[in-house]
Parts: sequence; structure tokens; C-alpha cells
Amino acid sequence: VVGKSLPRPDVPAKVTGEHAYMHDFRVPGMLHARVVRPSAIGAQLLSVDASSVAGIRGLTKVVRLGSFLAVVGETEWAAIKGAETLKATWSAWEGLPDMDKLYQVVRSTPVAKDEITVNVGDPKSALAGAAKTVAATYEFAIQTHGSIGPSCAIADVRDGRAEIWSASQAPHWLRRDLSTMLGIPVGSIRVHYLDGAGCYGRNGHEDAAADAALLSREMGRPVRVQWMRHDEHGWDPKGPPTLAELKGGLDANGNIVAWQSEFWIPKLTAITDGVPLIAATLAGLPRKDAINPGNIFQNSAPSYPFPNARALVHRLETTPFRPSWIRTPGRMQNTYANEAFMDELAAAAGADPVEFRLRHLKDPRGIEVLKAAVSRAKWETRPSPSKTAARASVASGRGVSYVKYENVRTYVAAIAEVEVDRRSGAIRVKRVVVAHDCGQVINPDGVKAQIEGNVIQTVSRTLKEELTWDRSRVTSIDWELYPILKFPEVPEVDTVLIDRPDQPPWGAGEPAAAVVPSAISNAVFDAIGVRVRTVPFTPGRVKAAILAKT
Repeated sequence: VVGKSLPRPDVPAKVTGEHAYMHDFRVPGMLHARVVRPSAIGAQLLSVDASSVAGIRGLTKVVRLGSFLAVVGETEWAAIKGAETLKATWSAWEGLPDMDKLYQVVRSTPVAKDEITVNVGDPKSALAGAAKTVAATYEFAIQTHGSIGPSCAIADVRDGRAEIWSASQAPHWLRRDLSTMLGIPVGSIRVHYLDGAGCYGRNGHEDAAADAALLSREMGRPVRVQWMRHDEHGWDPKGPPTLAELKGGLDANGNIVAWQSEFWIPKLTAITDGVPLIAATLAGLPRKDAINPGNIFQNSAPSYPFPNARALVHRLETTPFRPSWIRTPGRMQNTYANEAFMDELAAAAGADPVEFRLRHLKDPRGIEVLKAAVSRAKWETRPSPSKTAARASVASGRGVSYVKYENVRTYVAAIAEVEVDRRSGAIRVKRVVVAHDCGQVINPDGVKAQIEGNVIQTVSRTLKEELTWDRSRVTSIDWELYPILKFPEVPEVDTVLIDRPDQPPWGAGEPAAAVVPSAISNAVFDAIGVRVRTVPFTPGRVKAAILAKT
């Protein structure tokens, strides 16, 4: 079957609604619960008026454990009404940074340690002697997982044992974390996996399981916890912000002779430590206070063998929100900075962006994947921006991006075709061509589906998605305030698979996402001759960049 596109046996049941997701699952005798979240992320629960929900039919109990507060009922509706009605008093807390000062805060955060991910030649001297130098700063926003279905779990904790039903992406770590929180041996905890809404990292699935486990232990019966939309958007772990500064030098022939980069990202305590459970934190129960945003230093080193190059990664002590893996962690943000800057250097050299990359590439597979994308896209060879960039009110452009994922595996090249409305600042991504070499292709249809999902989700993250907050809490707690790509906005995705049966099969779940933001950024520059360096590229930021140039 290797190399053949086979139909997925799970699709018919999912299309017809027969497939049982976590949200559909039930166990006999279970109760329903909702957690009442603090009014601010760091607030403490001062008092609860249990009499405020006394008249709700089917409500069983108000549970308070420290600052962990929940209502439990015989029906889900009773739990929903109870959570909406319950009166509680919380302490004030304003520990979040001002949103408009985020990147100043990132830059000034104490550094836990510095990592050098590439150090070749003498970039400082080469930069000083370059015929032309370029510098740019890039910012990538805090983002939420935005799972369409909020997290859900069922727990049955009785007689020194725990049985959990969860869509956790890491059930082995969930067992360990529940063991720490509940004081039950790992061997006495069983986690059943059921499909949930996609999380692409770690969203609220584990936290919902912890909520249910605490409440089941209190009630002596199975408890189902279904998060609400405001729970998911407000309280799931976040993809942390990234700040990057790059400097490059060109010789008289337009070749890169110096490359220097600095990245500001959160530290990683230990990847196996997972993410602290909210329930354990609020209830004051044992937990690991880890910072775990994933291996987000990856691809800070550029995917080209420059003669003089240095990439420095500042690993920061803290980050504003509880961080975790979110699809293509770090690789997307770092590749965005590197490949947008590669385009800026190409423009400074007056070179075609593809020709400029090929000039600096040595890896035959990298060269082939880039040429495959260019061929499929029918790339027009010329420097960027286009000659009409300064005139058209609605301008079209194309941009290219390339990465060798983590600099050790899957090769990806992408061409984005966009339209930019100068008056509104709106960007429309019309088409994305992706050439993809992940070694031996096991299931071509599966790889194509992964690439399409990568592109669509990342176009959304690039154009729209950004967490908002005040000094106390997340404010983007619904789809109006945290918009995602809508069906009419989905671009055409055209894929070219390069199969290498003699090579190991590598991943397809993330690499194509890494090149999308930079491909769009470079296409916008080609269209209007303006650089937008902060993701997401909202209409407001596009218009501000246009005004700044004029």
C-alpha cells in the first residue's frame, strides 16, 4: 500500500454524524459541570454566594476548592445556568502587560540563557565591510489554538482510582499530571482517548480532564465537563510572541556575505514537563510550574549555507500567558523572519527573489523543491516589487518562501498569489502553490490533505489571528473578537509532491505551515511595494505601513 492513495475508513462516519467524538460520549450515572472562571487570570476567590443558584432545577452542588469554583448538576443545562447565575467575589489583579507595549516587554524580559544556533565565519566583520547593508525587525503575535469545538472530558475518580475519557494529545503525560494533582499512583489512572476538535499542539483538553477529575472526586460520581467558547479562547494555553531582529550584508555583486539574527522567545523548562493544569493551580494542588512552548528555537538558523552567519536566541524567563505547542511552534515564526528578510535582501540586490535564493542554495533537494514550485506557479522572473505596485488601487503580487524544516528534514517551497486593496488595507490570498519533499510518500492523498490544512489554517493565522487582552484577562473570547478565515476567503491550494522512495519518510503535519506567512508577506511587498512586518497582516497594519512609506 506504500505510495498509494487509499480512502480513509473514518470519513464516512464523520460525514454522516455517526462517529463518536469526545463531546458525544456518555457514561452511566454521570453528572454535568461548568467551571466558573476567575474575573482575572491571577485573581483569588474571596467569597461565593451559593444561595444565588438555589432555585435552578437540577443543580446539585457548588464546589469550591481554593480558587477553583464550579457548579455540578444532573443536566448540562442546569450546569450552564448555574455557572451564569452564581455570584462570586474575586480579588483584583492587573498583572498583564499593556497590549500595545508587548514587544517592548518581550525585549526587556530577563534572559534565562542564550543559545547560538549557527555560528560560521565572522559575520560582524563581514557586515562592516559589506557594500550594502539591510536591517529589519519582525513581530509575530500571541495566538490561541482556536479549536472549533471547545474542550471536553469525563472523569470517574473513586476508591483510589481514576478513569478519564479525553481527547488529550498526550495521554501519557496527562496520567502523570493527574497523578501529581490527585495523589493517586499513575498505575491507578486509566486514560481513554477519543477524537476531539483539532488542537495542533496542546489546547484545553488536558485542563478539561483535570476539571472533571477534581469534580468527580468531590461528587463520588462520574462528571462531564464541557468548556464553553469563552473558556477555550480565554483559558487554553497560547502560542507565545516572537520578536526577531536581522541584519544582512551584500557584496558588490549582490551576494549575501553576512547574516546576523537575534530572536526573543520563552525558555523551555523540560519538554516532558508538559503544561501546568489550571485546575491544580486554582485549587492550590501539587503541580509542575513549567514553561513549555515547544522547541521554538528551531529554524532560527537560516536554511542557506552563508559564509558568515550567526543566529542568537534569547530564551526568556517568562511570557505573558501560559504557553504551549501550537502548530509549527517556532518554526513558523522563525522561518517567517528569515524568509521575509531574504526577500528584503533580494530587493536590495535588485534580484528576482527565486533566482536570489537559488544563488545561495547548495542542497540539491532544496533546489529541486524550489524549482518545482516555481514551475507549477508559472513564476514571472523579475525583481520585486512589480512595476505597477505604486499605482494600482487593488494590486496583485506573488511571493516565494523556502525552508528545510528544522534544517534536517522535510523541504518545502511555496508561492503565494495575493491581491491587496490599498484603500481598505485588506489582503486576499488567491492561490498558494506548495512543492513538498518529505522523503518517501506513504499516502499521497494524506500528504496532500495535510498540506492543504496547513495552508488554510496558516493563511488564517497570518491575516487575522491575534490574541487581545486588557491588564487582567483575555478579551478575544469569541469568534467576533478572534476571527478566523471564512470559507469564501479560502485560497486555492495547488500541491506538488516529490516522492523519494529511497529516502526515509518525514513529516507532513507542520512543515508547509512554516513558509506561508513569509510567502504572503513577500507577495504583499511585490503587490504594493510596502513591507508589513507584524503578523497578523490586518487591514489596519497594511494601511499604516502604506501611510508610513508615503
